[in-house]
Amino acid sequence: MNSELKEKLTQLAFNRSISFCYNCYHECPSGRCESCGSDDLMRFVDGIGCEYGTDWVIKHILETELTPVDLEESFENMIRECYPETTKVGWMEFDTVTIMKENDPISWRCALNEFESNAESDGIIVSFDGGSTYYRKNEVEDLCSQA
Repeated sequence: MNSELKEKLTQLAFNRSISFCYNCYHECPSGRCESCGSDDLMRFVDGIGCEYGTDWVIKHILETELTPVDLEESFENMIRECYPETTKVGWMEFDTVTIMKENDPISWRCALNEFESNAESDGIIVSFDGGSTYYRKNEVEDLCSQA
């Protein structure tokens, strides 16, 4: 994961959330609770809730403001660009992508995994949850420029 991008997302999360003292149950915009003096504060997002750290704020921002990459669809589109739309077997014609997926699903999955790995290592896509969800890196960078 790109640490510079993570830092920018963390800054965005700080900008879009408020320090919150759970003990006194009120906002603390100064970064210290004026009632109890604590600096052990949660982050609060109006309408969402409060929790320690910024990872949950980042996750919320990404989920609500960006569309995750559909790797299967992106891979299919790439295959459609590289190979003919249909494949003729004898006198019959089949959709090339469908015939590839159905006749050798293991090879299809291996190629899809390689596509994902290459897109990530080339910096086209980025994940902040260990590869469960990917976003286009340029869209995340655009989002971070709003910080």
